Amino acid sequence: MGSGALNDALPPLPRDDAALFLDIDGTLIDIARVPGAVKVPADLPAMLGRLSRRFGGALAIVSGRCLEDIDQLFRPFRFPAAGIHGAERRDALGRLHYAGLTSDDLAPARAELRRFAARHPALLLEDKGRSLALHFRRAPELEPAVREALEQARVRLPLAAHLQPGHFVIELKSDAASKRGAIEDFLREPPFAGRVPVYLGDDLTDLDALTYVQSAGGLGIYVGPEPQPGLGWLPRPAAVLEWLRSFDTT
Repeated sequence: MGSGALNDALPPLPRDDAALFLDIDGTLIDIARVPGAVKVPADLPAMLGRLSRRFGGALAIVSGRCLEDIDQLFRPFRFPAAGIHGAERRDALGRLHYAGLTSDDLAPARAELRRFAARHPALLLEDKGRSLALHFRRAPELEPAVREALEQARVRLPLAAHLQPGHFVIELKSDAASKRGAIEDFLREPPFAGRVPVYLGDDLTDLDALTYVQSAGGLGIYVGPEPQPGLGWLPRPAAVLEWLRSFDTT
């Protein structure tokens, strides 16, 4: 399994009545040093389109990226999607749903964090509108300072928020939004309702959603170097793509 080759240790293939939920960075594609530098395999958007048809449209992207970024990565396809960890969601009919902090709510934190990032050129402040993420991949030694700066910004917000850690990034986001919540919302709506959920994710932000999917009788697949207890496992995005291709038979 460590090589990523298909073998008997792979998670089982989804049933025909599955609903497929997919994270992006670290799951479908490799993580890059900065979010804008990721590379999408040329065949991936069309393959997801075919899988969406196979599962009756019950395929959704669930990501920390905003909806605009998601659509850019998978153009020309516009899948049902949850962006910014569930703060924004587009359902299968194209309707938009929002939760928690607005861009205006974050204005004081945005100004404060811009000043902080300007003092540390190795940091990247990613402004998603409804959340703010500080990336420190190019300066991991700054993690304690990044966390402190975000915490100081958090306590000045008008609504409840928390710090969401990830791979060399910490994000300031609403308490009202989560990937688990987004998946729960999808599963209450057609074409997802009544189907068996399957979710693939790689990060701390995914673990609650993965364990929820397992508890709901579905399949949660963790993507990363080491397995997580009680979950399916694939070691890296290349193995995820190989697994997806194994049931791309339409």
